[in-house]
Amino acid sequence: MGRIVRTLVAWCPDWPVTAAGFEADAPVAVAAAGRVVACSAAARDGGVVIGMRRRAAEASCAGLWVVPRDEAREARAFEPVVAAVAALAPAVETTRPGLLSMATRGPARYHGGEGALRAAVAERAAAAVTAACGVPTPVHVGIADGPFAATLAARRQMSVPSSGTAEFLAPFPVGALGREGLAEILVRLGVGTLGAFAALDEARVSARFGPDGALAHRLARGLDDRPLRSTPPPTELVAEAELDPPAERVDVVAFAGRSLGEELAAQLATRGLACTLLTIEAETEHGERLARRWRAEMDLDAPAMGERLRWQLEGWLSGTAAEAPSAGVTRIAFRASETAPALGKQAGFWGGVSAADRRAVRALDRLGGMLGPEAVFTATVVGGRGPGDRTALVAWGDTRPEAAMTAPWPGALPDPPPALVHRPPRRATVTDRTGRPVAVSARGCLSGLPERILVEGGRPSAVVGWAGPWPLDERWWDPCAGRRLARFQLLDEDRHAHLCFVERAEWFVEATYD
Repeated sequence: MGRIVRTLVAWCPDWPVTAAGFEADAPVAVAAAGRVVACSAAARDGGVVIGMRRRAAEASCAGLWVVPRDEAREARAFEPVVAAVAALAPAVETTRPGLLSMATRGPARYHGGEGALRAAVAERAAAAVTAACGVPTPVHVGIADGPFAATLAARRQMSVPSSGTAEFLAPFPVGALGREGLAEILVRLGVGTLGAFAALDEARVSARFGPDGALAHRLARGLDDRPLRSTPPPTELVAEAELDPPAERVDVVAFAGRSLGEELAAQLATRGLACTLLTIEAETEHGERLARRWRAEMDLDAPAMGERLRWQLEGWLSGTAAEAPSAGVTRIAFRASETAPALGKQAGFWGGVSAADRRAVRALDRLGGMLGPEAVFTATVVGGRGPGDRTALVAWGDTRPEAAMTAPWPGALPDPPPALVHRPPRRATVTDRTGRPVAVSARGCLSGLPERILVEGGRPSAVVGWAGPWPLDERWWDPCAGRRLARFQLLDEDRHAHLCFVERAEWFVEATYD
């Protein structure tokens, strides 16, 4: 094993919330795929926890504001923070947006000790966060032996002496290892803390849990010897491309970066290696250069490389960073600065990315190259109240429209959204028991209970279940564009679940659930 390196980690708590422009005292949760992935301190006080379903989070915390996650926005906002810390010390590594690390040996001597280095990093990073996100947020900085212990030390905002790493780690739960399956088994075996796990016999742990369990056991004992300043691979593994004419837009550079990622991944695959530290390089026609290092929490494949290139370029070309370029990009490169033996990847339960998916991506890339980046569009989900308002066409490979995603949408339809959206909405007739059309008053009162529904082009069907009405006034201040309507959910005897709305005494089927 290698030598354990004293490591500094700077951590921005609840970074997805901060990157979205919210302070800790605002009840905010960031959601992805219907679950909470980050939340503010005020939301946690209200009962919101990571992994909670969106509806459960909204029920537990009154006034909770749920915003969709945007990883590109998080990376773009974090670039000025990385640049500010990189001005204090070289070789800063970004593990993920909101978390960076660096070796302390040289920088600590230059700044007068680890305490002075911690204070300087915290001050510079906090100022950069405030400038980039518009909200004053403290940055937690910790120093310990190895990246794992330093990350936990950052949560406590402390420096752990070299002789006390094992004692510092002992009280933490085994879930801090970041291995859910291993942690679940250890808890069932009665091993709930890192100290109890470290006390187990190393050979028995290796025999029971394999190489990954042995690595986790070393981390629990404070023996994290993952290098931060790694030596380059024996053979230079790099993929680079010249851009002519110079590119000034992110999507143009990212388009070229896709092929670079595949080229570097192919070089790694032929040697049986995986990239664990990626250096992204860019150069402009005025000679300005950018180089950032991305530490991988898992092996970086071609899509992950392209994703990090886009994140990096959005922070650099958008002008939010202090070293924003003054000209177009003429050269980009991916460099595998650290590699490890490729141990293979466990496929998902339903399989990984299929060959058909890869062919589709290549076909769209080729079309974009032939016709231009603005000639190929794909559908993406945006913000909106109704299901017909929540889709938009964006250029292939471009990011989602941020303004529509982050805007507040009171009265929006809750998840899950309908599977089929009718454009234009289909006219319908909903009648009560006496055969009279069901009307909705301005106060949201029904003239009768829905009994039958006839959708345009179909046959009459009995209503076996319904919910509503949910009144909604849109653009009430504009007499020309304003709409007053009420939404319903109706289930007919054929098991078709419709999302309907009533406008000016007329019924429409807006969408149908799967």
